Amino acid sequence: MRLACAEINLTALNHNLARVKELAPGSRIMAVLKANAYGHGLVTIAQSLVDADAFAVARIDEALALRAGGVIKPIVLLEGVFRAEDLAIAATSNFNVVVHDEAQLVMLENAKLASPITAWLKLDTGMHRLGIEPNQCHDMYMRLERCVSVAENIKLMTHFACADDLDDGKTTEQMALFFDSIKGKNNELCLANSAGIVGWPNSHCDWVRPGLMLYGVSPMIDSTGQDHQLTAVMRLTSSIIAIRDVKAGETVGYGSAWRAASDTRIGVVAMGYGDGYPRHAPNGTPVMIQGKRFAIVGRVSMDMITVELGDDDLVALGDEVELWGPNLPVEQIAQFATTIPYELLCNITPRVEYKYIQE
Repeated sequence: MRLACAEINLTALNHNLARVKELAPGSRIMAVLKANAYGHGLVTIAQSLVDADAFAVARIDEALALRAGGVIKPIVLLEGVFRAEDLAIAATSNFNVVVHDEAQLVMLENAKLASPITAWLKLDTGMHRLGIEPNQCHDMYMRLERCVSVAENIKLMTHFACADDLDDGKTTEQMALFFDSIKGKNNELCLANSAGIVGWPNSHCDWVRPGLMLYGVSPMIDSTGQDHQLTAVMRLTSSIIAIRDVKAGETVGYGSAWRAASDTRIGVVAMGYGDGYPRHAPNGTPVMIQGKRFAIVGRVSMDMITVELGDDDLVALGDEVELWGPNLPVEQIAQFATTIPYELLCNITPRVEYKYIQE
């Protein structure tokens, strides 16, 4: 009997990378691996993505873990660096650095590095999170060009706020502002995240940076990865560790939050919020057992969930339970739990066993 396990399908991962290439055939691919490769295992995922052109992470510790794991491809620090000592590490480790505010530029101007760093100048075209104002672009670009700590091939980028919604005009506005702000420059460009790759072909440019879609999950609202010919990479499973008879009117779990309408059977599954399963998944959230859907009843506990089996007497002790995966899209579980797939994937805890497979 195997308890909580995240099965990671590396064949599916590379299928999704190939799908990115189909959608953006003229672009190089910067595979986004932040947050432990969206919960899938940072180094193993990077080592498996042999056809990616570069990798992107949020923070320098993630980049250092990749280098320690033998990854030699370019690595982009999406948040840049915030300390002079990290800038020196970035130079010696050959990391690309995003510059998104003047303080980072000043740090570069004051630095004495072993070798120049490749810089990405990020414009804020409407996300209003990181990035310089568009009207600062020319001046800051010229300062980067003059900076001896910056390599010659400066690149330009931005980030979309609403690309997951094809009916929202903001992405078109952001693209127009970006292209207007960089007019006259002939640099390599990167605009498209996963949603941009799927929904906005005009944003593909020189580089695309797929994140969520690499893992087989839809970056668009109201759809699943299957709708975009993507294959789920993670299959989260556990097993039934107990089966109980519950009479009509009896309650199950903390707070007696669910009451049986009739005599029924309950399966107890070794999976809870201590494993990363969403605490607020409500009654009715589906799981898969023997190819059939069953519904969670009662509150999610730290180590267990309870599932109503009803009159199905074929489900047995030790049966495998799929919490999400190819047969039960994580997008659907996220809808039940009123969250997003990103959070579910990233919240898998260390006590879950990881198993990497190739088909």
